[in-house]
Amino acid sequence: MTFLALDVGNTRLKWAQYAAPVAGSPLLAHGAVFLENIDKLADKEWCDLPVPSLIVGCIVAGDAVKRRVEEQMEFWDVVPRWVVPSAHEAGVTNGYDHPARLGADRWVAMIGARHRLLARGIKKPCVVVMVGTAVTVEAIDASGKFLGGIILPGHGIMLRALESGTAGLHVPTGEVKDFPTNTSDALTSGGTFAIAGAVQRMVDNTARHCGEVPECIMTGGAGWKMVPSMSIEVELVEGLIFDGLLEIASRRFPVEV
Repeated sequence: MTFLALDVGNTRLKWAQYAAPVAGSPLLAHGAVFLENIDKLADKEWCDLPVPSLIVGCIVAGDAVKRRVEEQMEFWDVVPRWVVPSAHEAGVTNGYDHPARLGADRWVAMIGARHRLLARGIKKPCVVVMVGTAVTVEAIDASGKFLGGIILPGHGIMLRALESGTAGLHVPTGEVKDFPTNTSDALTSGGTFAIAGAVQRMVDNTARHCGEVPECIMTGGAGWKMVPSMSIEVELVEGLIFDGLLEIASRRFPVEV
């Protein structure tokens, strides 16, 4: 009996198979593929996996991609469950104006961050940052209420926007510098500092609202690029969405294991 967790983003599908849908369960296998390669999962990455007893995932890539993913699981005869944000889940309260319109990945990541801290006995506000195709920065208070969050372009979108809208600028291979002295470094540093500044602003807002400095947890495929440029202490967690999916699965489907 195993549990398969899926995180289908705008660029890649990430998956992880665990011994059971329980927080802290042993990781058996994991992987990631770009969306254009989803149709090869059944014949390659997933062909030798033990048949999962439960599949739970979150997806932001749209219905067409979801159908393609589900087609790759037909040989298991297991129906996947997709997380839809609700008003309350796993001890977290959704403060969005329309809870179901919140991105599923944002919701699941917040649940993962909240319970990651609680497992260490930390009951403090938290800022959750996902750095991927887009960047999201969420604030949660000490009681587990999602206060609100912001969305901004990721590095790639920022650079492509500059390239398409500005004559003579091209997507660079520059480095992050305190004082850039060439265009490539200036572009790379500008995007990095824009994200770092947005995170710092949300940390400041949360500290002012809650009366204490929040913990800051960062995840996402490009998170490692951001950590060296942050002016605040940040915990980098590679599988934060999987942490959230494990917590949700353990609460929603306890009779299925």
